[in-house]
Amino acid sequence: MVMQIQDPASQRLTWYKPPLTVLVIKKVRDSTVMAPFVQLVEWLVQEKHMVVWVESAVLDDLSLQEDKRFQNIKEKLVTFKDGRDDLTDRIDFIVCLGGDGTLLYASLLFQQSVPPVMAFHLGSLGFLTPFQFDNFQEQVTNVLEGHAALTLRSRLRCVIYRKSERRKDSDCQQNQMNCSISGDSGVSMDSCGGSGTHNASGKSGSRAPSTNILVLNEVVIDRGPSPYLSNIDLFLDGKYITSVQGDGLIVSTPTGSTAYAVAAGASMIHPSVPAIMVTPICPHSLSFRPIVVPAGVELKISVSPDSRNTSWVSFDGRNRQELFHGDSLRVTTSIYPVPSICAQDQISDWFDSLAECLHWNVRKKQKCLDELSDLTASGSEDTLDELERGSDSLLDS
Repeated sequence: MVMQIQDPASQRLTWYKPPLTVLVIKKVRDSTVMAPFVQLVEWLVQEKHMVVWVESAVLDDLSLQEDKRFQNIKEKLVTFKDGRDDLTDRIDFIVCLGGDGTLLYASLLFQQSVPPVMAFHLGSLGFLTPFQFDNFQEQVTNVLEGHAALTLRSRLRCVIYRKSERRKDSDCQQNQMNCSISGDSGVSMDSCGGSGTHNASGKSGSRAPSTNILVLNEVVIDRGPSPYLSNIDLFLDGKYITSVQGDGLIVSTPTGSTAYAVAAGASMIHPSVPAIMVTPICPHSLSFRPIVVPAGVELKISVSPDSRNTSWVSFDGRNRQELFHGDSLRVTTSIYPVPSICAQDQISDWFDSLAECLHWNVRKKQKCLDELSDLTASGSEDTLDELERGSDSLLDS
């Protein structure tokens, strides 16, 4: 067996057809982004002749309604509403204006295949936004011509299974089994409430889970408002690993390793590394260190039967909900990554972000010792002897 390791530099942007539609996502409630937003949209419509999509809520901004330049192109824009309109297979290219939150929002909008994302740094931190807006025309043109590197940022598929739903499924299947045994043609197959699904053979399918979402950064399980420690059981591929007693647990992607996880003491992992990070939040144990597991495993997190309280779960800081006893959260690596366009390349962009945003390994240079440099320059043992004699004379005096 020979293991082949892919070089991240081989991931390049390739257009199979010229991009025609572009989605522009801007940071909300930030007046400083308005001018770049109008400038970009106007250029894409008039110069590049592209179909530009924006969220309908963006057009409600008062400052945009008073902008004459924007009013000239407003009718040419295509709008959508989050949570109502499906953008799958409608967008060729995404441009984000703002901070890291705009990239997380783009990931939320596309829960399957994601178009290439070009993120401009117009926010606060900007770890995931490598492009500067000063010469956006040249940079966007290069991307549209296919002259760019890609970082495939893996995502986590998070599915919540509720104990109450499993009980209903079991009762439904038992009722249908009893119906088939009795042969009573007067009994409806939907006697269990009609919420189950049936295939062509008439057998009941599994009920859809209450939550099925892809996250780019992390899924966080914590104790919520309870004063008690979280008591969470962790399983890996069905095998019990450990119980987490503390404030909670962070399950993150390599992209998320520089977000909440690094604040909780985890290592920073390059986004091209296939892995899942498991980081405890303030564990009540001195020996509980963060771990990294292979990307292909399935993690199962559930509230321990002995736990004094329930837990709460959030996905990239959204959709916060409660996990009760008997509920479980299953986390796997998704087959749909986020193709993030690089300003330079995969390595340079990441280390530049570490240095500029997190000030990684920033320290004043240690000064050299003049005495030591003098000794090194002389290179003779006589100098050491002279120093020893000098020290002896000082002691005698």
